[in-house]
Amino acid sequence: MNYPAWELMATGGGFWIALVAVTHVFVSHFAVGGGLWLVLTEQRALRTRDDDLLAYVKGHARFFLLLTMVFGGLSGVGIWWTIALLSPGATSQLIHTFVFGWAAEWVCFVAEIVALFVYYYTFGRMRAREHVVIGWYYFVFAWLSLFLINGIIGFMLTPGGWLQGGGFWAGFFNPSFLPSLLMRTMLSLMIAGMFGLLTAVHRRDAAFRARVVRWSATWLLVGIVPMALAAWWYVQALPEPQRGMVLGRAREVVPYLAWFLRLSPALLVLALAMMARLPRLASRPLAWVVLAVGFAHLGSFEFVREGGRRPWVIHGVMYSTGLRPADAAAADANGFLATARWTAAKAVATDDPVPAGREIFRFQCAPCHAVGGPLNDILPLTVGLPETGLQSQLSGQGTVVPYMPPFAGTPAERAAVAAYIARGLHGRQLDAVPSLPPPSDTAVVIPPFSAADDRWVLLAWGSMGMHCLTDSDPWFVILPPANSLHAQLIRRGPTPEVVTDGVVVSFAVEPGFEHPEREVRFWEFARANFGVDLEPGTGLAGNRVTGQMAIDAAGGMFTAAAVPVVPYRDGRYHPYPLFTIEARDAATGEVLARTRMVAPTSTEMGCARCHGGGWRVDGVAGITDETGRAILAVHDKHSRTDLLRDAGRGEPRLCGSCHADPAVGRDGEPGRLNLSAAIHGWHANYLRGRGADACALCHPADPDGPTGCQRDGHAGSLDCTDCHGTLEDHALSLLKAEQEAGKPGAQRLMAHLSPRAVASLADIVGRTPWLQQPDCLGCHAEFEAPAELAAFNHWTAGKDELFRERRDDSGSLACLACHGPTHATYPAQDRAWGVDRDNIQPLQYQGNRRPLGGGGNCAVCHGQDMEDSVHHANMPGGAS
Repeated sequence: MNYPAWELMATGGGFWIALVAVTHVFVSHFAVGGGLWLVLTEQRALRTRDDDLLAYVKGHARFFLLLTMVFGGLSGVGIWWTIALLSPGATSQLIHTFVFGWAAEWVCFVAEIVALFVYYYTFGRMRAREHVVIGWYYFVFAWLSLFLINGIIGFMLTPGGWLQGGGFWAGFFNPSFLPSLLMRTMLSLMIAGMFGLLTAVHRRDAAFRARVVRWSATWLLVGIVPMALAAWWYVQALPEPQRGMVLGRAREVVPYLAWFLRLSPALLVLALAMMARLPRLASRPLAWVVLAVGFAHLGSFEFVREGGRRPWVIHGVMYSTGLRPADAAAADANGFLATARWTAAKAVATDDPVPAGREIFRFQCAPCHAVGGPLNDILPLTVGLPETGLQSQLSGQGTVVPYMPPFAGTPAERAAVAAYIARGLHGRQLDAVPSLPPPSDTAVVIPPFSAADDRWVLLAWGSMGMHCLTDSDPWFVILPPANSLHAQLIRRGPTPEVVTDGVVVSFAVEPGFEHPEREVRFWEFARANFGVDLEPGTGLAGNRVTGQMAIDAAGGMFTAAAVPVVPYRDGRYHPYPLFTIEARDAATGEVLARTRMVAPTSTEMGCARCHGGGWRVDGVAGITDETGRAILAVHDKHSRTDLLRDAGRGEPRLCGSCHADPAVGRDGEPGRLNLSAAIHGWHANYLRGRGADACALCHPADPDGPTGCQRDGHAGSLDCTDCHGTLEDHALSLLKAEQEAGKPGAQRLMAHLSPRAVASLADIVGRTPWLQQPDCLGCHAEFEAPAELAAFNHWTAGKDELFRERRDDSGSLACLACHGPTHATYPAQDRAWGVDRDNIQPLQYQGNRRPLGGGGNCAVCHGQDMEDSVHHANMPGGAS
């Protein structure tokens, strides 16, 4: 933060470093190996008294001098000029750490220049023995330069003991020093042979040309095997995480590593081909091919080595942004603009954050990313991302994807950079806030009930207060359309009886929802996602949206599992479809009781808020094809899968097929994180510190959103985090259980997360998703009003203790029969879609919105007041 930024938006700083450095490094390696090639070839000519070879060596020496001393010297200055402007902090660090090393290298370089000039200009003018000695002097000084530079460059990747307070020698003789020195020495010999081939193929005499070509090709053959062994040693010598980066954890490294591995044997084959006696017309272009392949070979290694440093420019010392960890911490606390010395803006303007975002981009993004340039162009990388997604990306940098440095600055500054990229670079408008489509009908007809005359009470409910589904079937499926309906029929009397024998209970969705197969593509891809062929409109359990419930005699209820209702009516979003539930005498067909219930179902899954693509229906719900493709592209990039390719072939995948998911009854693949742990763990790293807003970005939990998932009496005073913890807490509870199960992927996602609801990770109680949830009795001990919030970390022991599975003290009634489902317990309040849509049965049977029997209203089932709380303690204290 102590230096101004050299603005290279069009190309990015990385392009110029790559261009100048790779070219110079290739020539400088030739300067080392070529010196040995000259002196050994001269000795060979003197020993065999080959005047033609001696003359050829002199001509090659002239070419060598011009390329290495003139071009190499200029490109060397170019490297200093480029790195000093693009990364002045790192350059200063290297100079101050290795003053003696640089001084020694400059002495060696001067000696190289003198020795080479003497060698060339005295060729044939001094005794052969002394001339050869001058050649050896040149090579020794050239190799010593390589020796010195190798130690300093290696320090940038593997500082070793220097980080623990070691001095010059600890940093110089770092862990990668020896394998790197051997590898670069062998590369120097190979490159010397390549340039020998290039000058040899232009000789007219075929026999002479063949001799020199074979001699030069031998240098490639001699160097390539030790080079490959040294490369293996080099990788093995790298500590973690550098080794992981080199081996492909940094995604940009993967193609360069692949090219290096391919080009190494290609050079071997080309060298053997050059050994053959080829005609001049064939050998010339082949020599150029060898040189080009050699350049690409060395360049790919340099890119891999550079990638291994990610996200540092000097590993553990300075990020690629030029910031030290202490600088980044100061920027997080006080703001980057306020602490950076050379920024034009010193704060983010509330009315227009784009200028401040551009300033921060220049310092923290432009060192690596171009804007419309040839290398690391930011435009295609961010083309589909909304501002929310860009903010999340900046927030998560340096966590689960460690090859990018962490963003340094405040949340407002992150938002400013996101605004600059979205609005300033892509010309997009500010992200629009979804507006709720006006409901066409919110009035609810309450079925009649006579407390004096009716003998039956029919209670019905859904197992979930909101069943969410992903209508992204052509791309992936997390949850299918599968809303389970339940009912209990009670014969009224002083001792009420739950009846299942001799009764048929049916269900029918309200008009407009009868054909879910016209609204989503679930049935088209059921075979690919679930391995079954389904009749359109038929759900995974064989039910349609109208039908007969199955008898669950043991549970004393009727159930219609996985009813495929969707939140769309005639192409419009409507998340609260109603069902009519009817009980009839199985023998006579007489209607015993009739009620209505809501089956809340939502596709307000906020993937598009970060991944882009927009909403599929009404601008408020559903996953578009664009969003589905974007999500799979990210998954493929970071997990090295081919899901996008497979989906493009009509072969999408149920997420639970790889990741265990109790919600769909899938065990996943051994060793993989379960789906909830993987999704929440990954996203928690990008949405840290956002409280309940993080939940609402993905789930239909926004109180002002189009769905209103949380609708019961807790909605006014509590949010998601009060029971489930923040996203970080929630993720850690899932990941800790996976870690305890021995799954290695958990640690990667946990490493950068800190709990907020408890003091430390040790205080987190691990849990299994869907089966272990916050226990209502954690707060409502003995069914009393809570003295304190204690839901987080107080998980149910298993499925049987879930609120939706619990029974009253008598074991007869399901808790949900009287209280309503989780997140929508009576009295539920959804003002947008009709305040009574969730409260039909309390209004039907007792004329108020309280839980059934609340306030001591036992007459609903018993036909009279009762003195004792039969079902659970504290029953008279019902909600008002």
